[in-house]
Parts: sequence; structure tokens; C-alpha cells
Amino acid sequence: MMVALQGASALLVLFLAAFLPPPQCAQDPAMVHYIYQRFQVLEQGLEKCTQATRAYIQEFQEFSKNLSVMLGRCQTHTSEYKSAVSNLALRVERAQREIDYIQYLREADECIESEDKTLAEKLLQEAEEEKRIRTLLNASCDNMLMGIKSLKIVKKMVDTHGSWMKDAVDNSPKVYLLIGSRNNTVWEFANIRAFTEDNTKPAPRKLILTLSWQGTGQVIYKGFLFFHNQATSNEIIKYNLQKRTVEDRMLLPGGVGRALVYQHSPSTYIDLAVDEHGLWAIHSGPGTHSHLVLTKIEPGTLGVEHSWDTPCRSQDAEASFLLCGVLYVVYSSGGQGPHCITCVYDPLGTISEDNLPNLFFPKRPKSHSMIHYNPRDKQLYAWNEGNQIIYKLQTKRKLPLK
Repeated sequence: MMVALQGASALLVLFLAAFLPPPQCAQDPAMVHYIYQRFQVLEQGLEKCTQATRAYIQEFQEFSKNLSVMLGRCQTHTSEYKSAVSNLALRVERAQREIDYIQYLREADECIESEDKTLAEKLLQEAEEEKRIRTLLNASCDNMLMGIKSLKIVKKMVDTHGSWMKDAVDNSPKVYLLIGSRNNTVWEFANIRAFTEDNTKPAPRKLILTLSWQGTGQVIYKGFLFFHNQATSNEIIKYNLQKRTVEDRMLLPGGVGRALVYQHSPSTYIDLAVDEHGLWAIHSGPGTHSHLVLTKIEPGTLGVEHSWDTPCRSQDAEASFLLCGVLYVVYSSGGQGPHCITCVYDPLGTISEDNLPNLFFPKRPKSHSMIHYNPRDKQLYAWNEGNQIIYKLQTKRKLPLK
């Protein structure tokens, strides 16, 4: 840079000298002196410019050096920052995994606690339900069926379907006859002799009901006739035979009455029964795949006390009855003999088919229209091809509840 400035100064002097007149033509020494002074001023200015340029160059070099140093430091700091950020990200990721694991353990503990609580509540409910059922079925009855001892035909009629019975509780000798699977006429006989002998006095009393029954599943309990109302699919009527009025009525829940309860009883959709524990209903329910449903009914209020889905099929079944809280279902192949009990259901679980011998009924040519147990005289009342039959039973004590 300095060499360039000196060269420029020399060129300027030569340029000005070219325009000066020859020495002999010089007009005035003062002019020469003036020009010389101006050259000195120019040289001084050029010198200052040179010095300033040198200072600027030096400052620029220092700035460039400092900038390089700072850039190097910045790169170093950037690398350190990237490394720190990467380490922080790894630590955050590790911490997140630990948090997730702790949360998983906490949720697992909560799930286990919830499952344990649910299981405990379920076991408690099952225990309370079992206690309630045992209380519900707690009667002085511990008999189980061991065989059909004998058969007695007490009367024969032309009607193939119907039912006959005595009051299951009241100590009354009266016999009731209900002819057909759809009717509203009840015949009341003074006793079994008046029922079996047509000319015996007094003559039977004819009771015309205000409603008609459906099927052959009627029962008489404490002076009231309980039957399935023909005009409905699931209504049970409690009828006062003395006043000849409807005392009460109820609807069995769960779509009852849409299917036959027994395959070989083509008109019975609800079969009512009475045993030592009270009033029951046997029927088929929705979603039970043609299996029988057992429902306990409170006869005073007609409220449902409990229902059980049984393993007993309606296919090939012709009738059923209850004895000491146990359901016995009678089956026959194609509606023909032999008639045998091949399904037993005990809500308390004290007996099963394994505890029982082969339970065959005396040979009959056709299926039964009805079989009902009377807990007062411990006999079965049945209707088979127009024959009114009494079956005497052989029983023994059940195993005690644990």
C-alpha cells in the first residue's frame, strides 16, 4: 500500500512538471516556492492517508483475527451446546420411560386393587345371594325322590288334555277338575269319592270363571286358583274361587310365554307348581336356547322372589314338578314311552342326577298332559290320555347343606 502511494506522488510531480514553463521562462521565484509548499501539503496529506490506511488495515486484521477466534469459540460452544442438548434429550427420554414405568406400575396396582375389589364384591354378592336363597328355601323339607312306587287310575274321561288337583295347603277334601287346555269352567267335587263315582251325592259344583285359562299348568293354593290367562302371553291370574272374582294378577318378566314350556305339551306356555316352599312357575325364557327357567313367586303379593336358568331342555319334555325345592323334568321320546326323569335341578346344589337312581314312570302309551305334586299328601296328580292318575312316591332324606 505504501509503495503504491509513493508511486502516485511521483507521478503527480512529473505530471505537474510537464506543464511548468522551462526555467528560463520562469516568471517568479515566489510561484515556485508556492508550488513547492503545495507539494509538501499534498505529501503530508498523502502521508496521513497512508498512516490512516495502515491503521485501518491493522484494525481490520485485528478484527478479522478476533472474529476468527470468536467464530472458533462459537463453533466450540455450539458443539458443546449440541452435546449438552443431546445429553439432556437422553436424560429426558430416560426420565419419561421411568415415569411411564412408574405410571404403569401404579395403574397395574390400581387395576389389581380394582379387580380384587370387584372380585371381593362379587364373592360377597354371591354369598349374600346364596344366603338369601337358602333363607328363601328354608323349610322343614329334606326329601328327595327315589322312585315311583305305584300308579292308580282314579277316573277316565274322553278329553286327552286337562288337569285335576286338590288344594296344596288347605286341609280340604275337595277335588277340582279343569277340562281342556283352553276353558273357563271349573268343576268342584266334595271329595275324591264324589270325583271318582259319577252318581255320588252331592253333585259337583260348576264354577264359571270370568277369564279363560291357557294350557294345563293350573294349581290351587290356599283357596285360590292360579292360572295362565289365555288372552295374554305371560299374565298369571290369582282367582278367588269363593268370591268368583280376580283377586290379583301379575306379568312374568323376560318375554315369558312366547315358546312352549314342554315339547310334548303343545298348549302349555307357563306351568305353575306348588311344593313345600310355595308357588313356582316353570317356563322358557329368551336367550336360554330352549332350556327351562324356574321362577319362585310370592303367592300373597304375586312378586317374583327369584329366577334360575336351569340346564333342563324343553325338547322331548312332557311335564315337570317340584318336590322340596327341586325340579324334576319328565321326558319321553316322541311323546311315547318310556317316561322317565332325566333332568333334575336343585337351586341349592344338594342333589343332581348322579345322586338319583333311574326314575321311570309306569308304562303309559302317550305323554302326560300334566303332572303336579301335592305337598300335603306327598303324591303326584297326573293326566294321561284322559286318565286321571295318582302316583305314589318313594323318597329319602337329602344330604345336609354344607
